[in-house]
Amino acid sequence: MSVNPGFWRGRSVFLTGHTGFKGSWLSSWLSSMGARVTGYSLEPETEPSLYKVASVGEMVESVIADIRDTGKLCSALSSVQPEIVIHMAAQSLVRRSYREPYVTYSTNVLGTVNMFEAVRKTASVKVALVVTSDKCYENTERERGYTETDPMGGKDPYSASKGCQELVTASYRSSFFPPEKYEDHGVSVASARAGNVIGGGDWSEDRLIPDMIRAFAAGDAAFIRNPAAVRPWQHALEPLGGYMTLIQRMLDDPLAFNEGWNFGPVDDEDAKPVSQVADMVSRFWGEGAHWRSSGGDSTGEAKLLKLDCSKTRDRLGWTSRLSLDTALKWTVQWHKAYIKGENPLRVMNEQIEKYQELDR
Repeated sequence: MSVNPGFWRGRSVFLTGHTGFKGSWLSSWLSSMGARVTGYSLEPETEPSLYKVASVGEMVESVIADIRDTGKLCSALSSVQPEIVIHMAAQSLVRRSYREPYVTYSTNVLGTVNMFEAVRKTASVKVALVVTSDKCYENTERERGYTETDPMGGKDPYSASKGCQELVTASYRSSFFPPEKYEDHGVSVASARAGNVIGGGDWSEDRLIPDMIRAFAAGDAAFIRNPAAVRPWQHALEPLGGYMTLIQRMLDDPLAFNEGWNFGPVDDEDAKPVSQVADMVSRFWGEGAHWRSSGGDSTGEAKLLKLDCSKTRDRLGWTSRLSLDTALKWTVQWHKAYIKGENPLRVMNEQIEKYQELDR
């Protein structure tokens, strides 16, 4: 099964975190299919930001507010009366979580609680999807990918907060939206766990591809902290398409898909060391681009993390479409077009259209 544009036409979607990198891509994609999107988020954290350069705010009804503000969130959701809630608002950076643990936990954990409290008070909601991370799992750095039944955990504040999000989601589903009482509450609840995402318009701090592109655009060498670390890499369109596919299935059969789901590259070859990804980005950028090791990372971030997406493939019919090679090429092409002064939204829409053609 793939994303069905006709399904989304006229649907009311409430999206938290719409000003972020993934949120901007999703807002654009949903809007292009005719969905009525209301976004709830803080102002973009980076300058420049994809949200602003692609004029995403002109496509959606935007509420600029804090996910930790229970009153504003409940009021916003109540005024929209959406059918679908997608919760993506988060503090999403591992290294920042060490500097700001309180912000990380309060945003990611209590923000999720606030979202569910708002859903409880909004009768129109039929689906609530919480987007977490592959870092929600208790990572023992094993070679085999983590499955949805593996235990939650996390040593750093960010990873632990994502494990907590999953526990909060499971608790609200059991306590307030139990499948056996679906006829009473009418809400299907699920969570989505995605691996590292890349793509045009990501200017986040302390992330491999954005750090490299900033350096290359300035004519400098990129410095890499953990060249040997292995991660599952995928273009942002991959998990976003997966989230929409999951929501389609949840609305079609609310009791069959209300659980946790992994969204990562199906091809295990796309779980590559940072050094290989850095070599590929340097080659695609050209112009003598190169990188150097900065001597390691003192935060103790895990060196190996893989997802097992077989359940998502077998039960949802979802699979990744883009090779890592293509995902990195699209990312570099987007940023080179932006540097040349081309319309960022046009490039986004072209890549979304290309992806949808692969998705058919």
